[in-house]
Amino acid sequence: MVPVTVELRNVAGTEAAMGWAGAHTIIADRPKDKAGGLGLGFNGAQLLALAIGGCFCNDLRYVAHDLGVNLGKIAVTVTVELNGDPLITTGANMQVSCETTDGSDPNVVIDRAKVGCMVSNSVSKGFPVTIQRR
Repeated sequence: MVPVTVELRNVAGTEAAMGWAGAHTIIADRPKDKAGGLGLGFNGAQLLALAIGGCFCNDLRYVAHDLGVNLGKIAVTVTVELNGDPLITTGANMQVSCETTDGSDPNVVIDRAKVGCMVSNSVSKGFPVTIQRR
């Protein structure tokens, strides 16, 4: 098992939260005028979509590196579908294109990234989330 931990704290003077891992930060907030949100950062659905797409972008690079393929442009669009009360994600669609600079088939890279993508594979299989008070 490889644990990965992030921290989140409120941003003083707002109702947003700043999250960090190492030297990297991100702001989570609600849209402006919604439940005290100021629109300072991403909402939960956007963060989930970014996690799915961001992990896949990284995996495209990992696979290309392993294959000795040079990638040019990468374009990934992730749409998450929300439904219910409470609102939950009921599906996600990711559209991917990438170009190689050496003429090799980019579909090989995409297909291998799909097999190994930690976030999309984890979400697809489901995993328990525990919430504990400190």
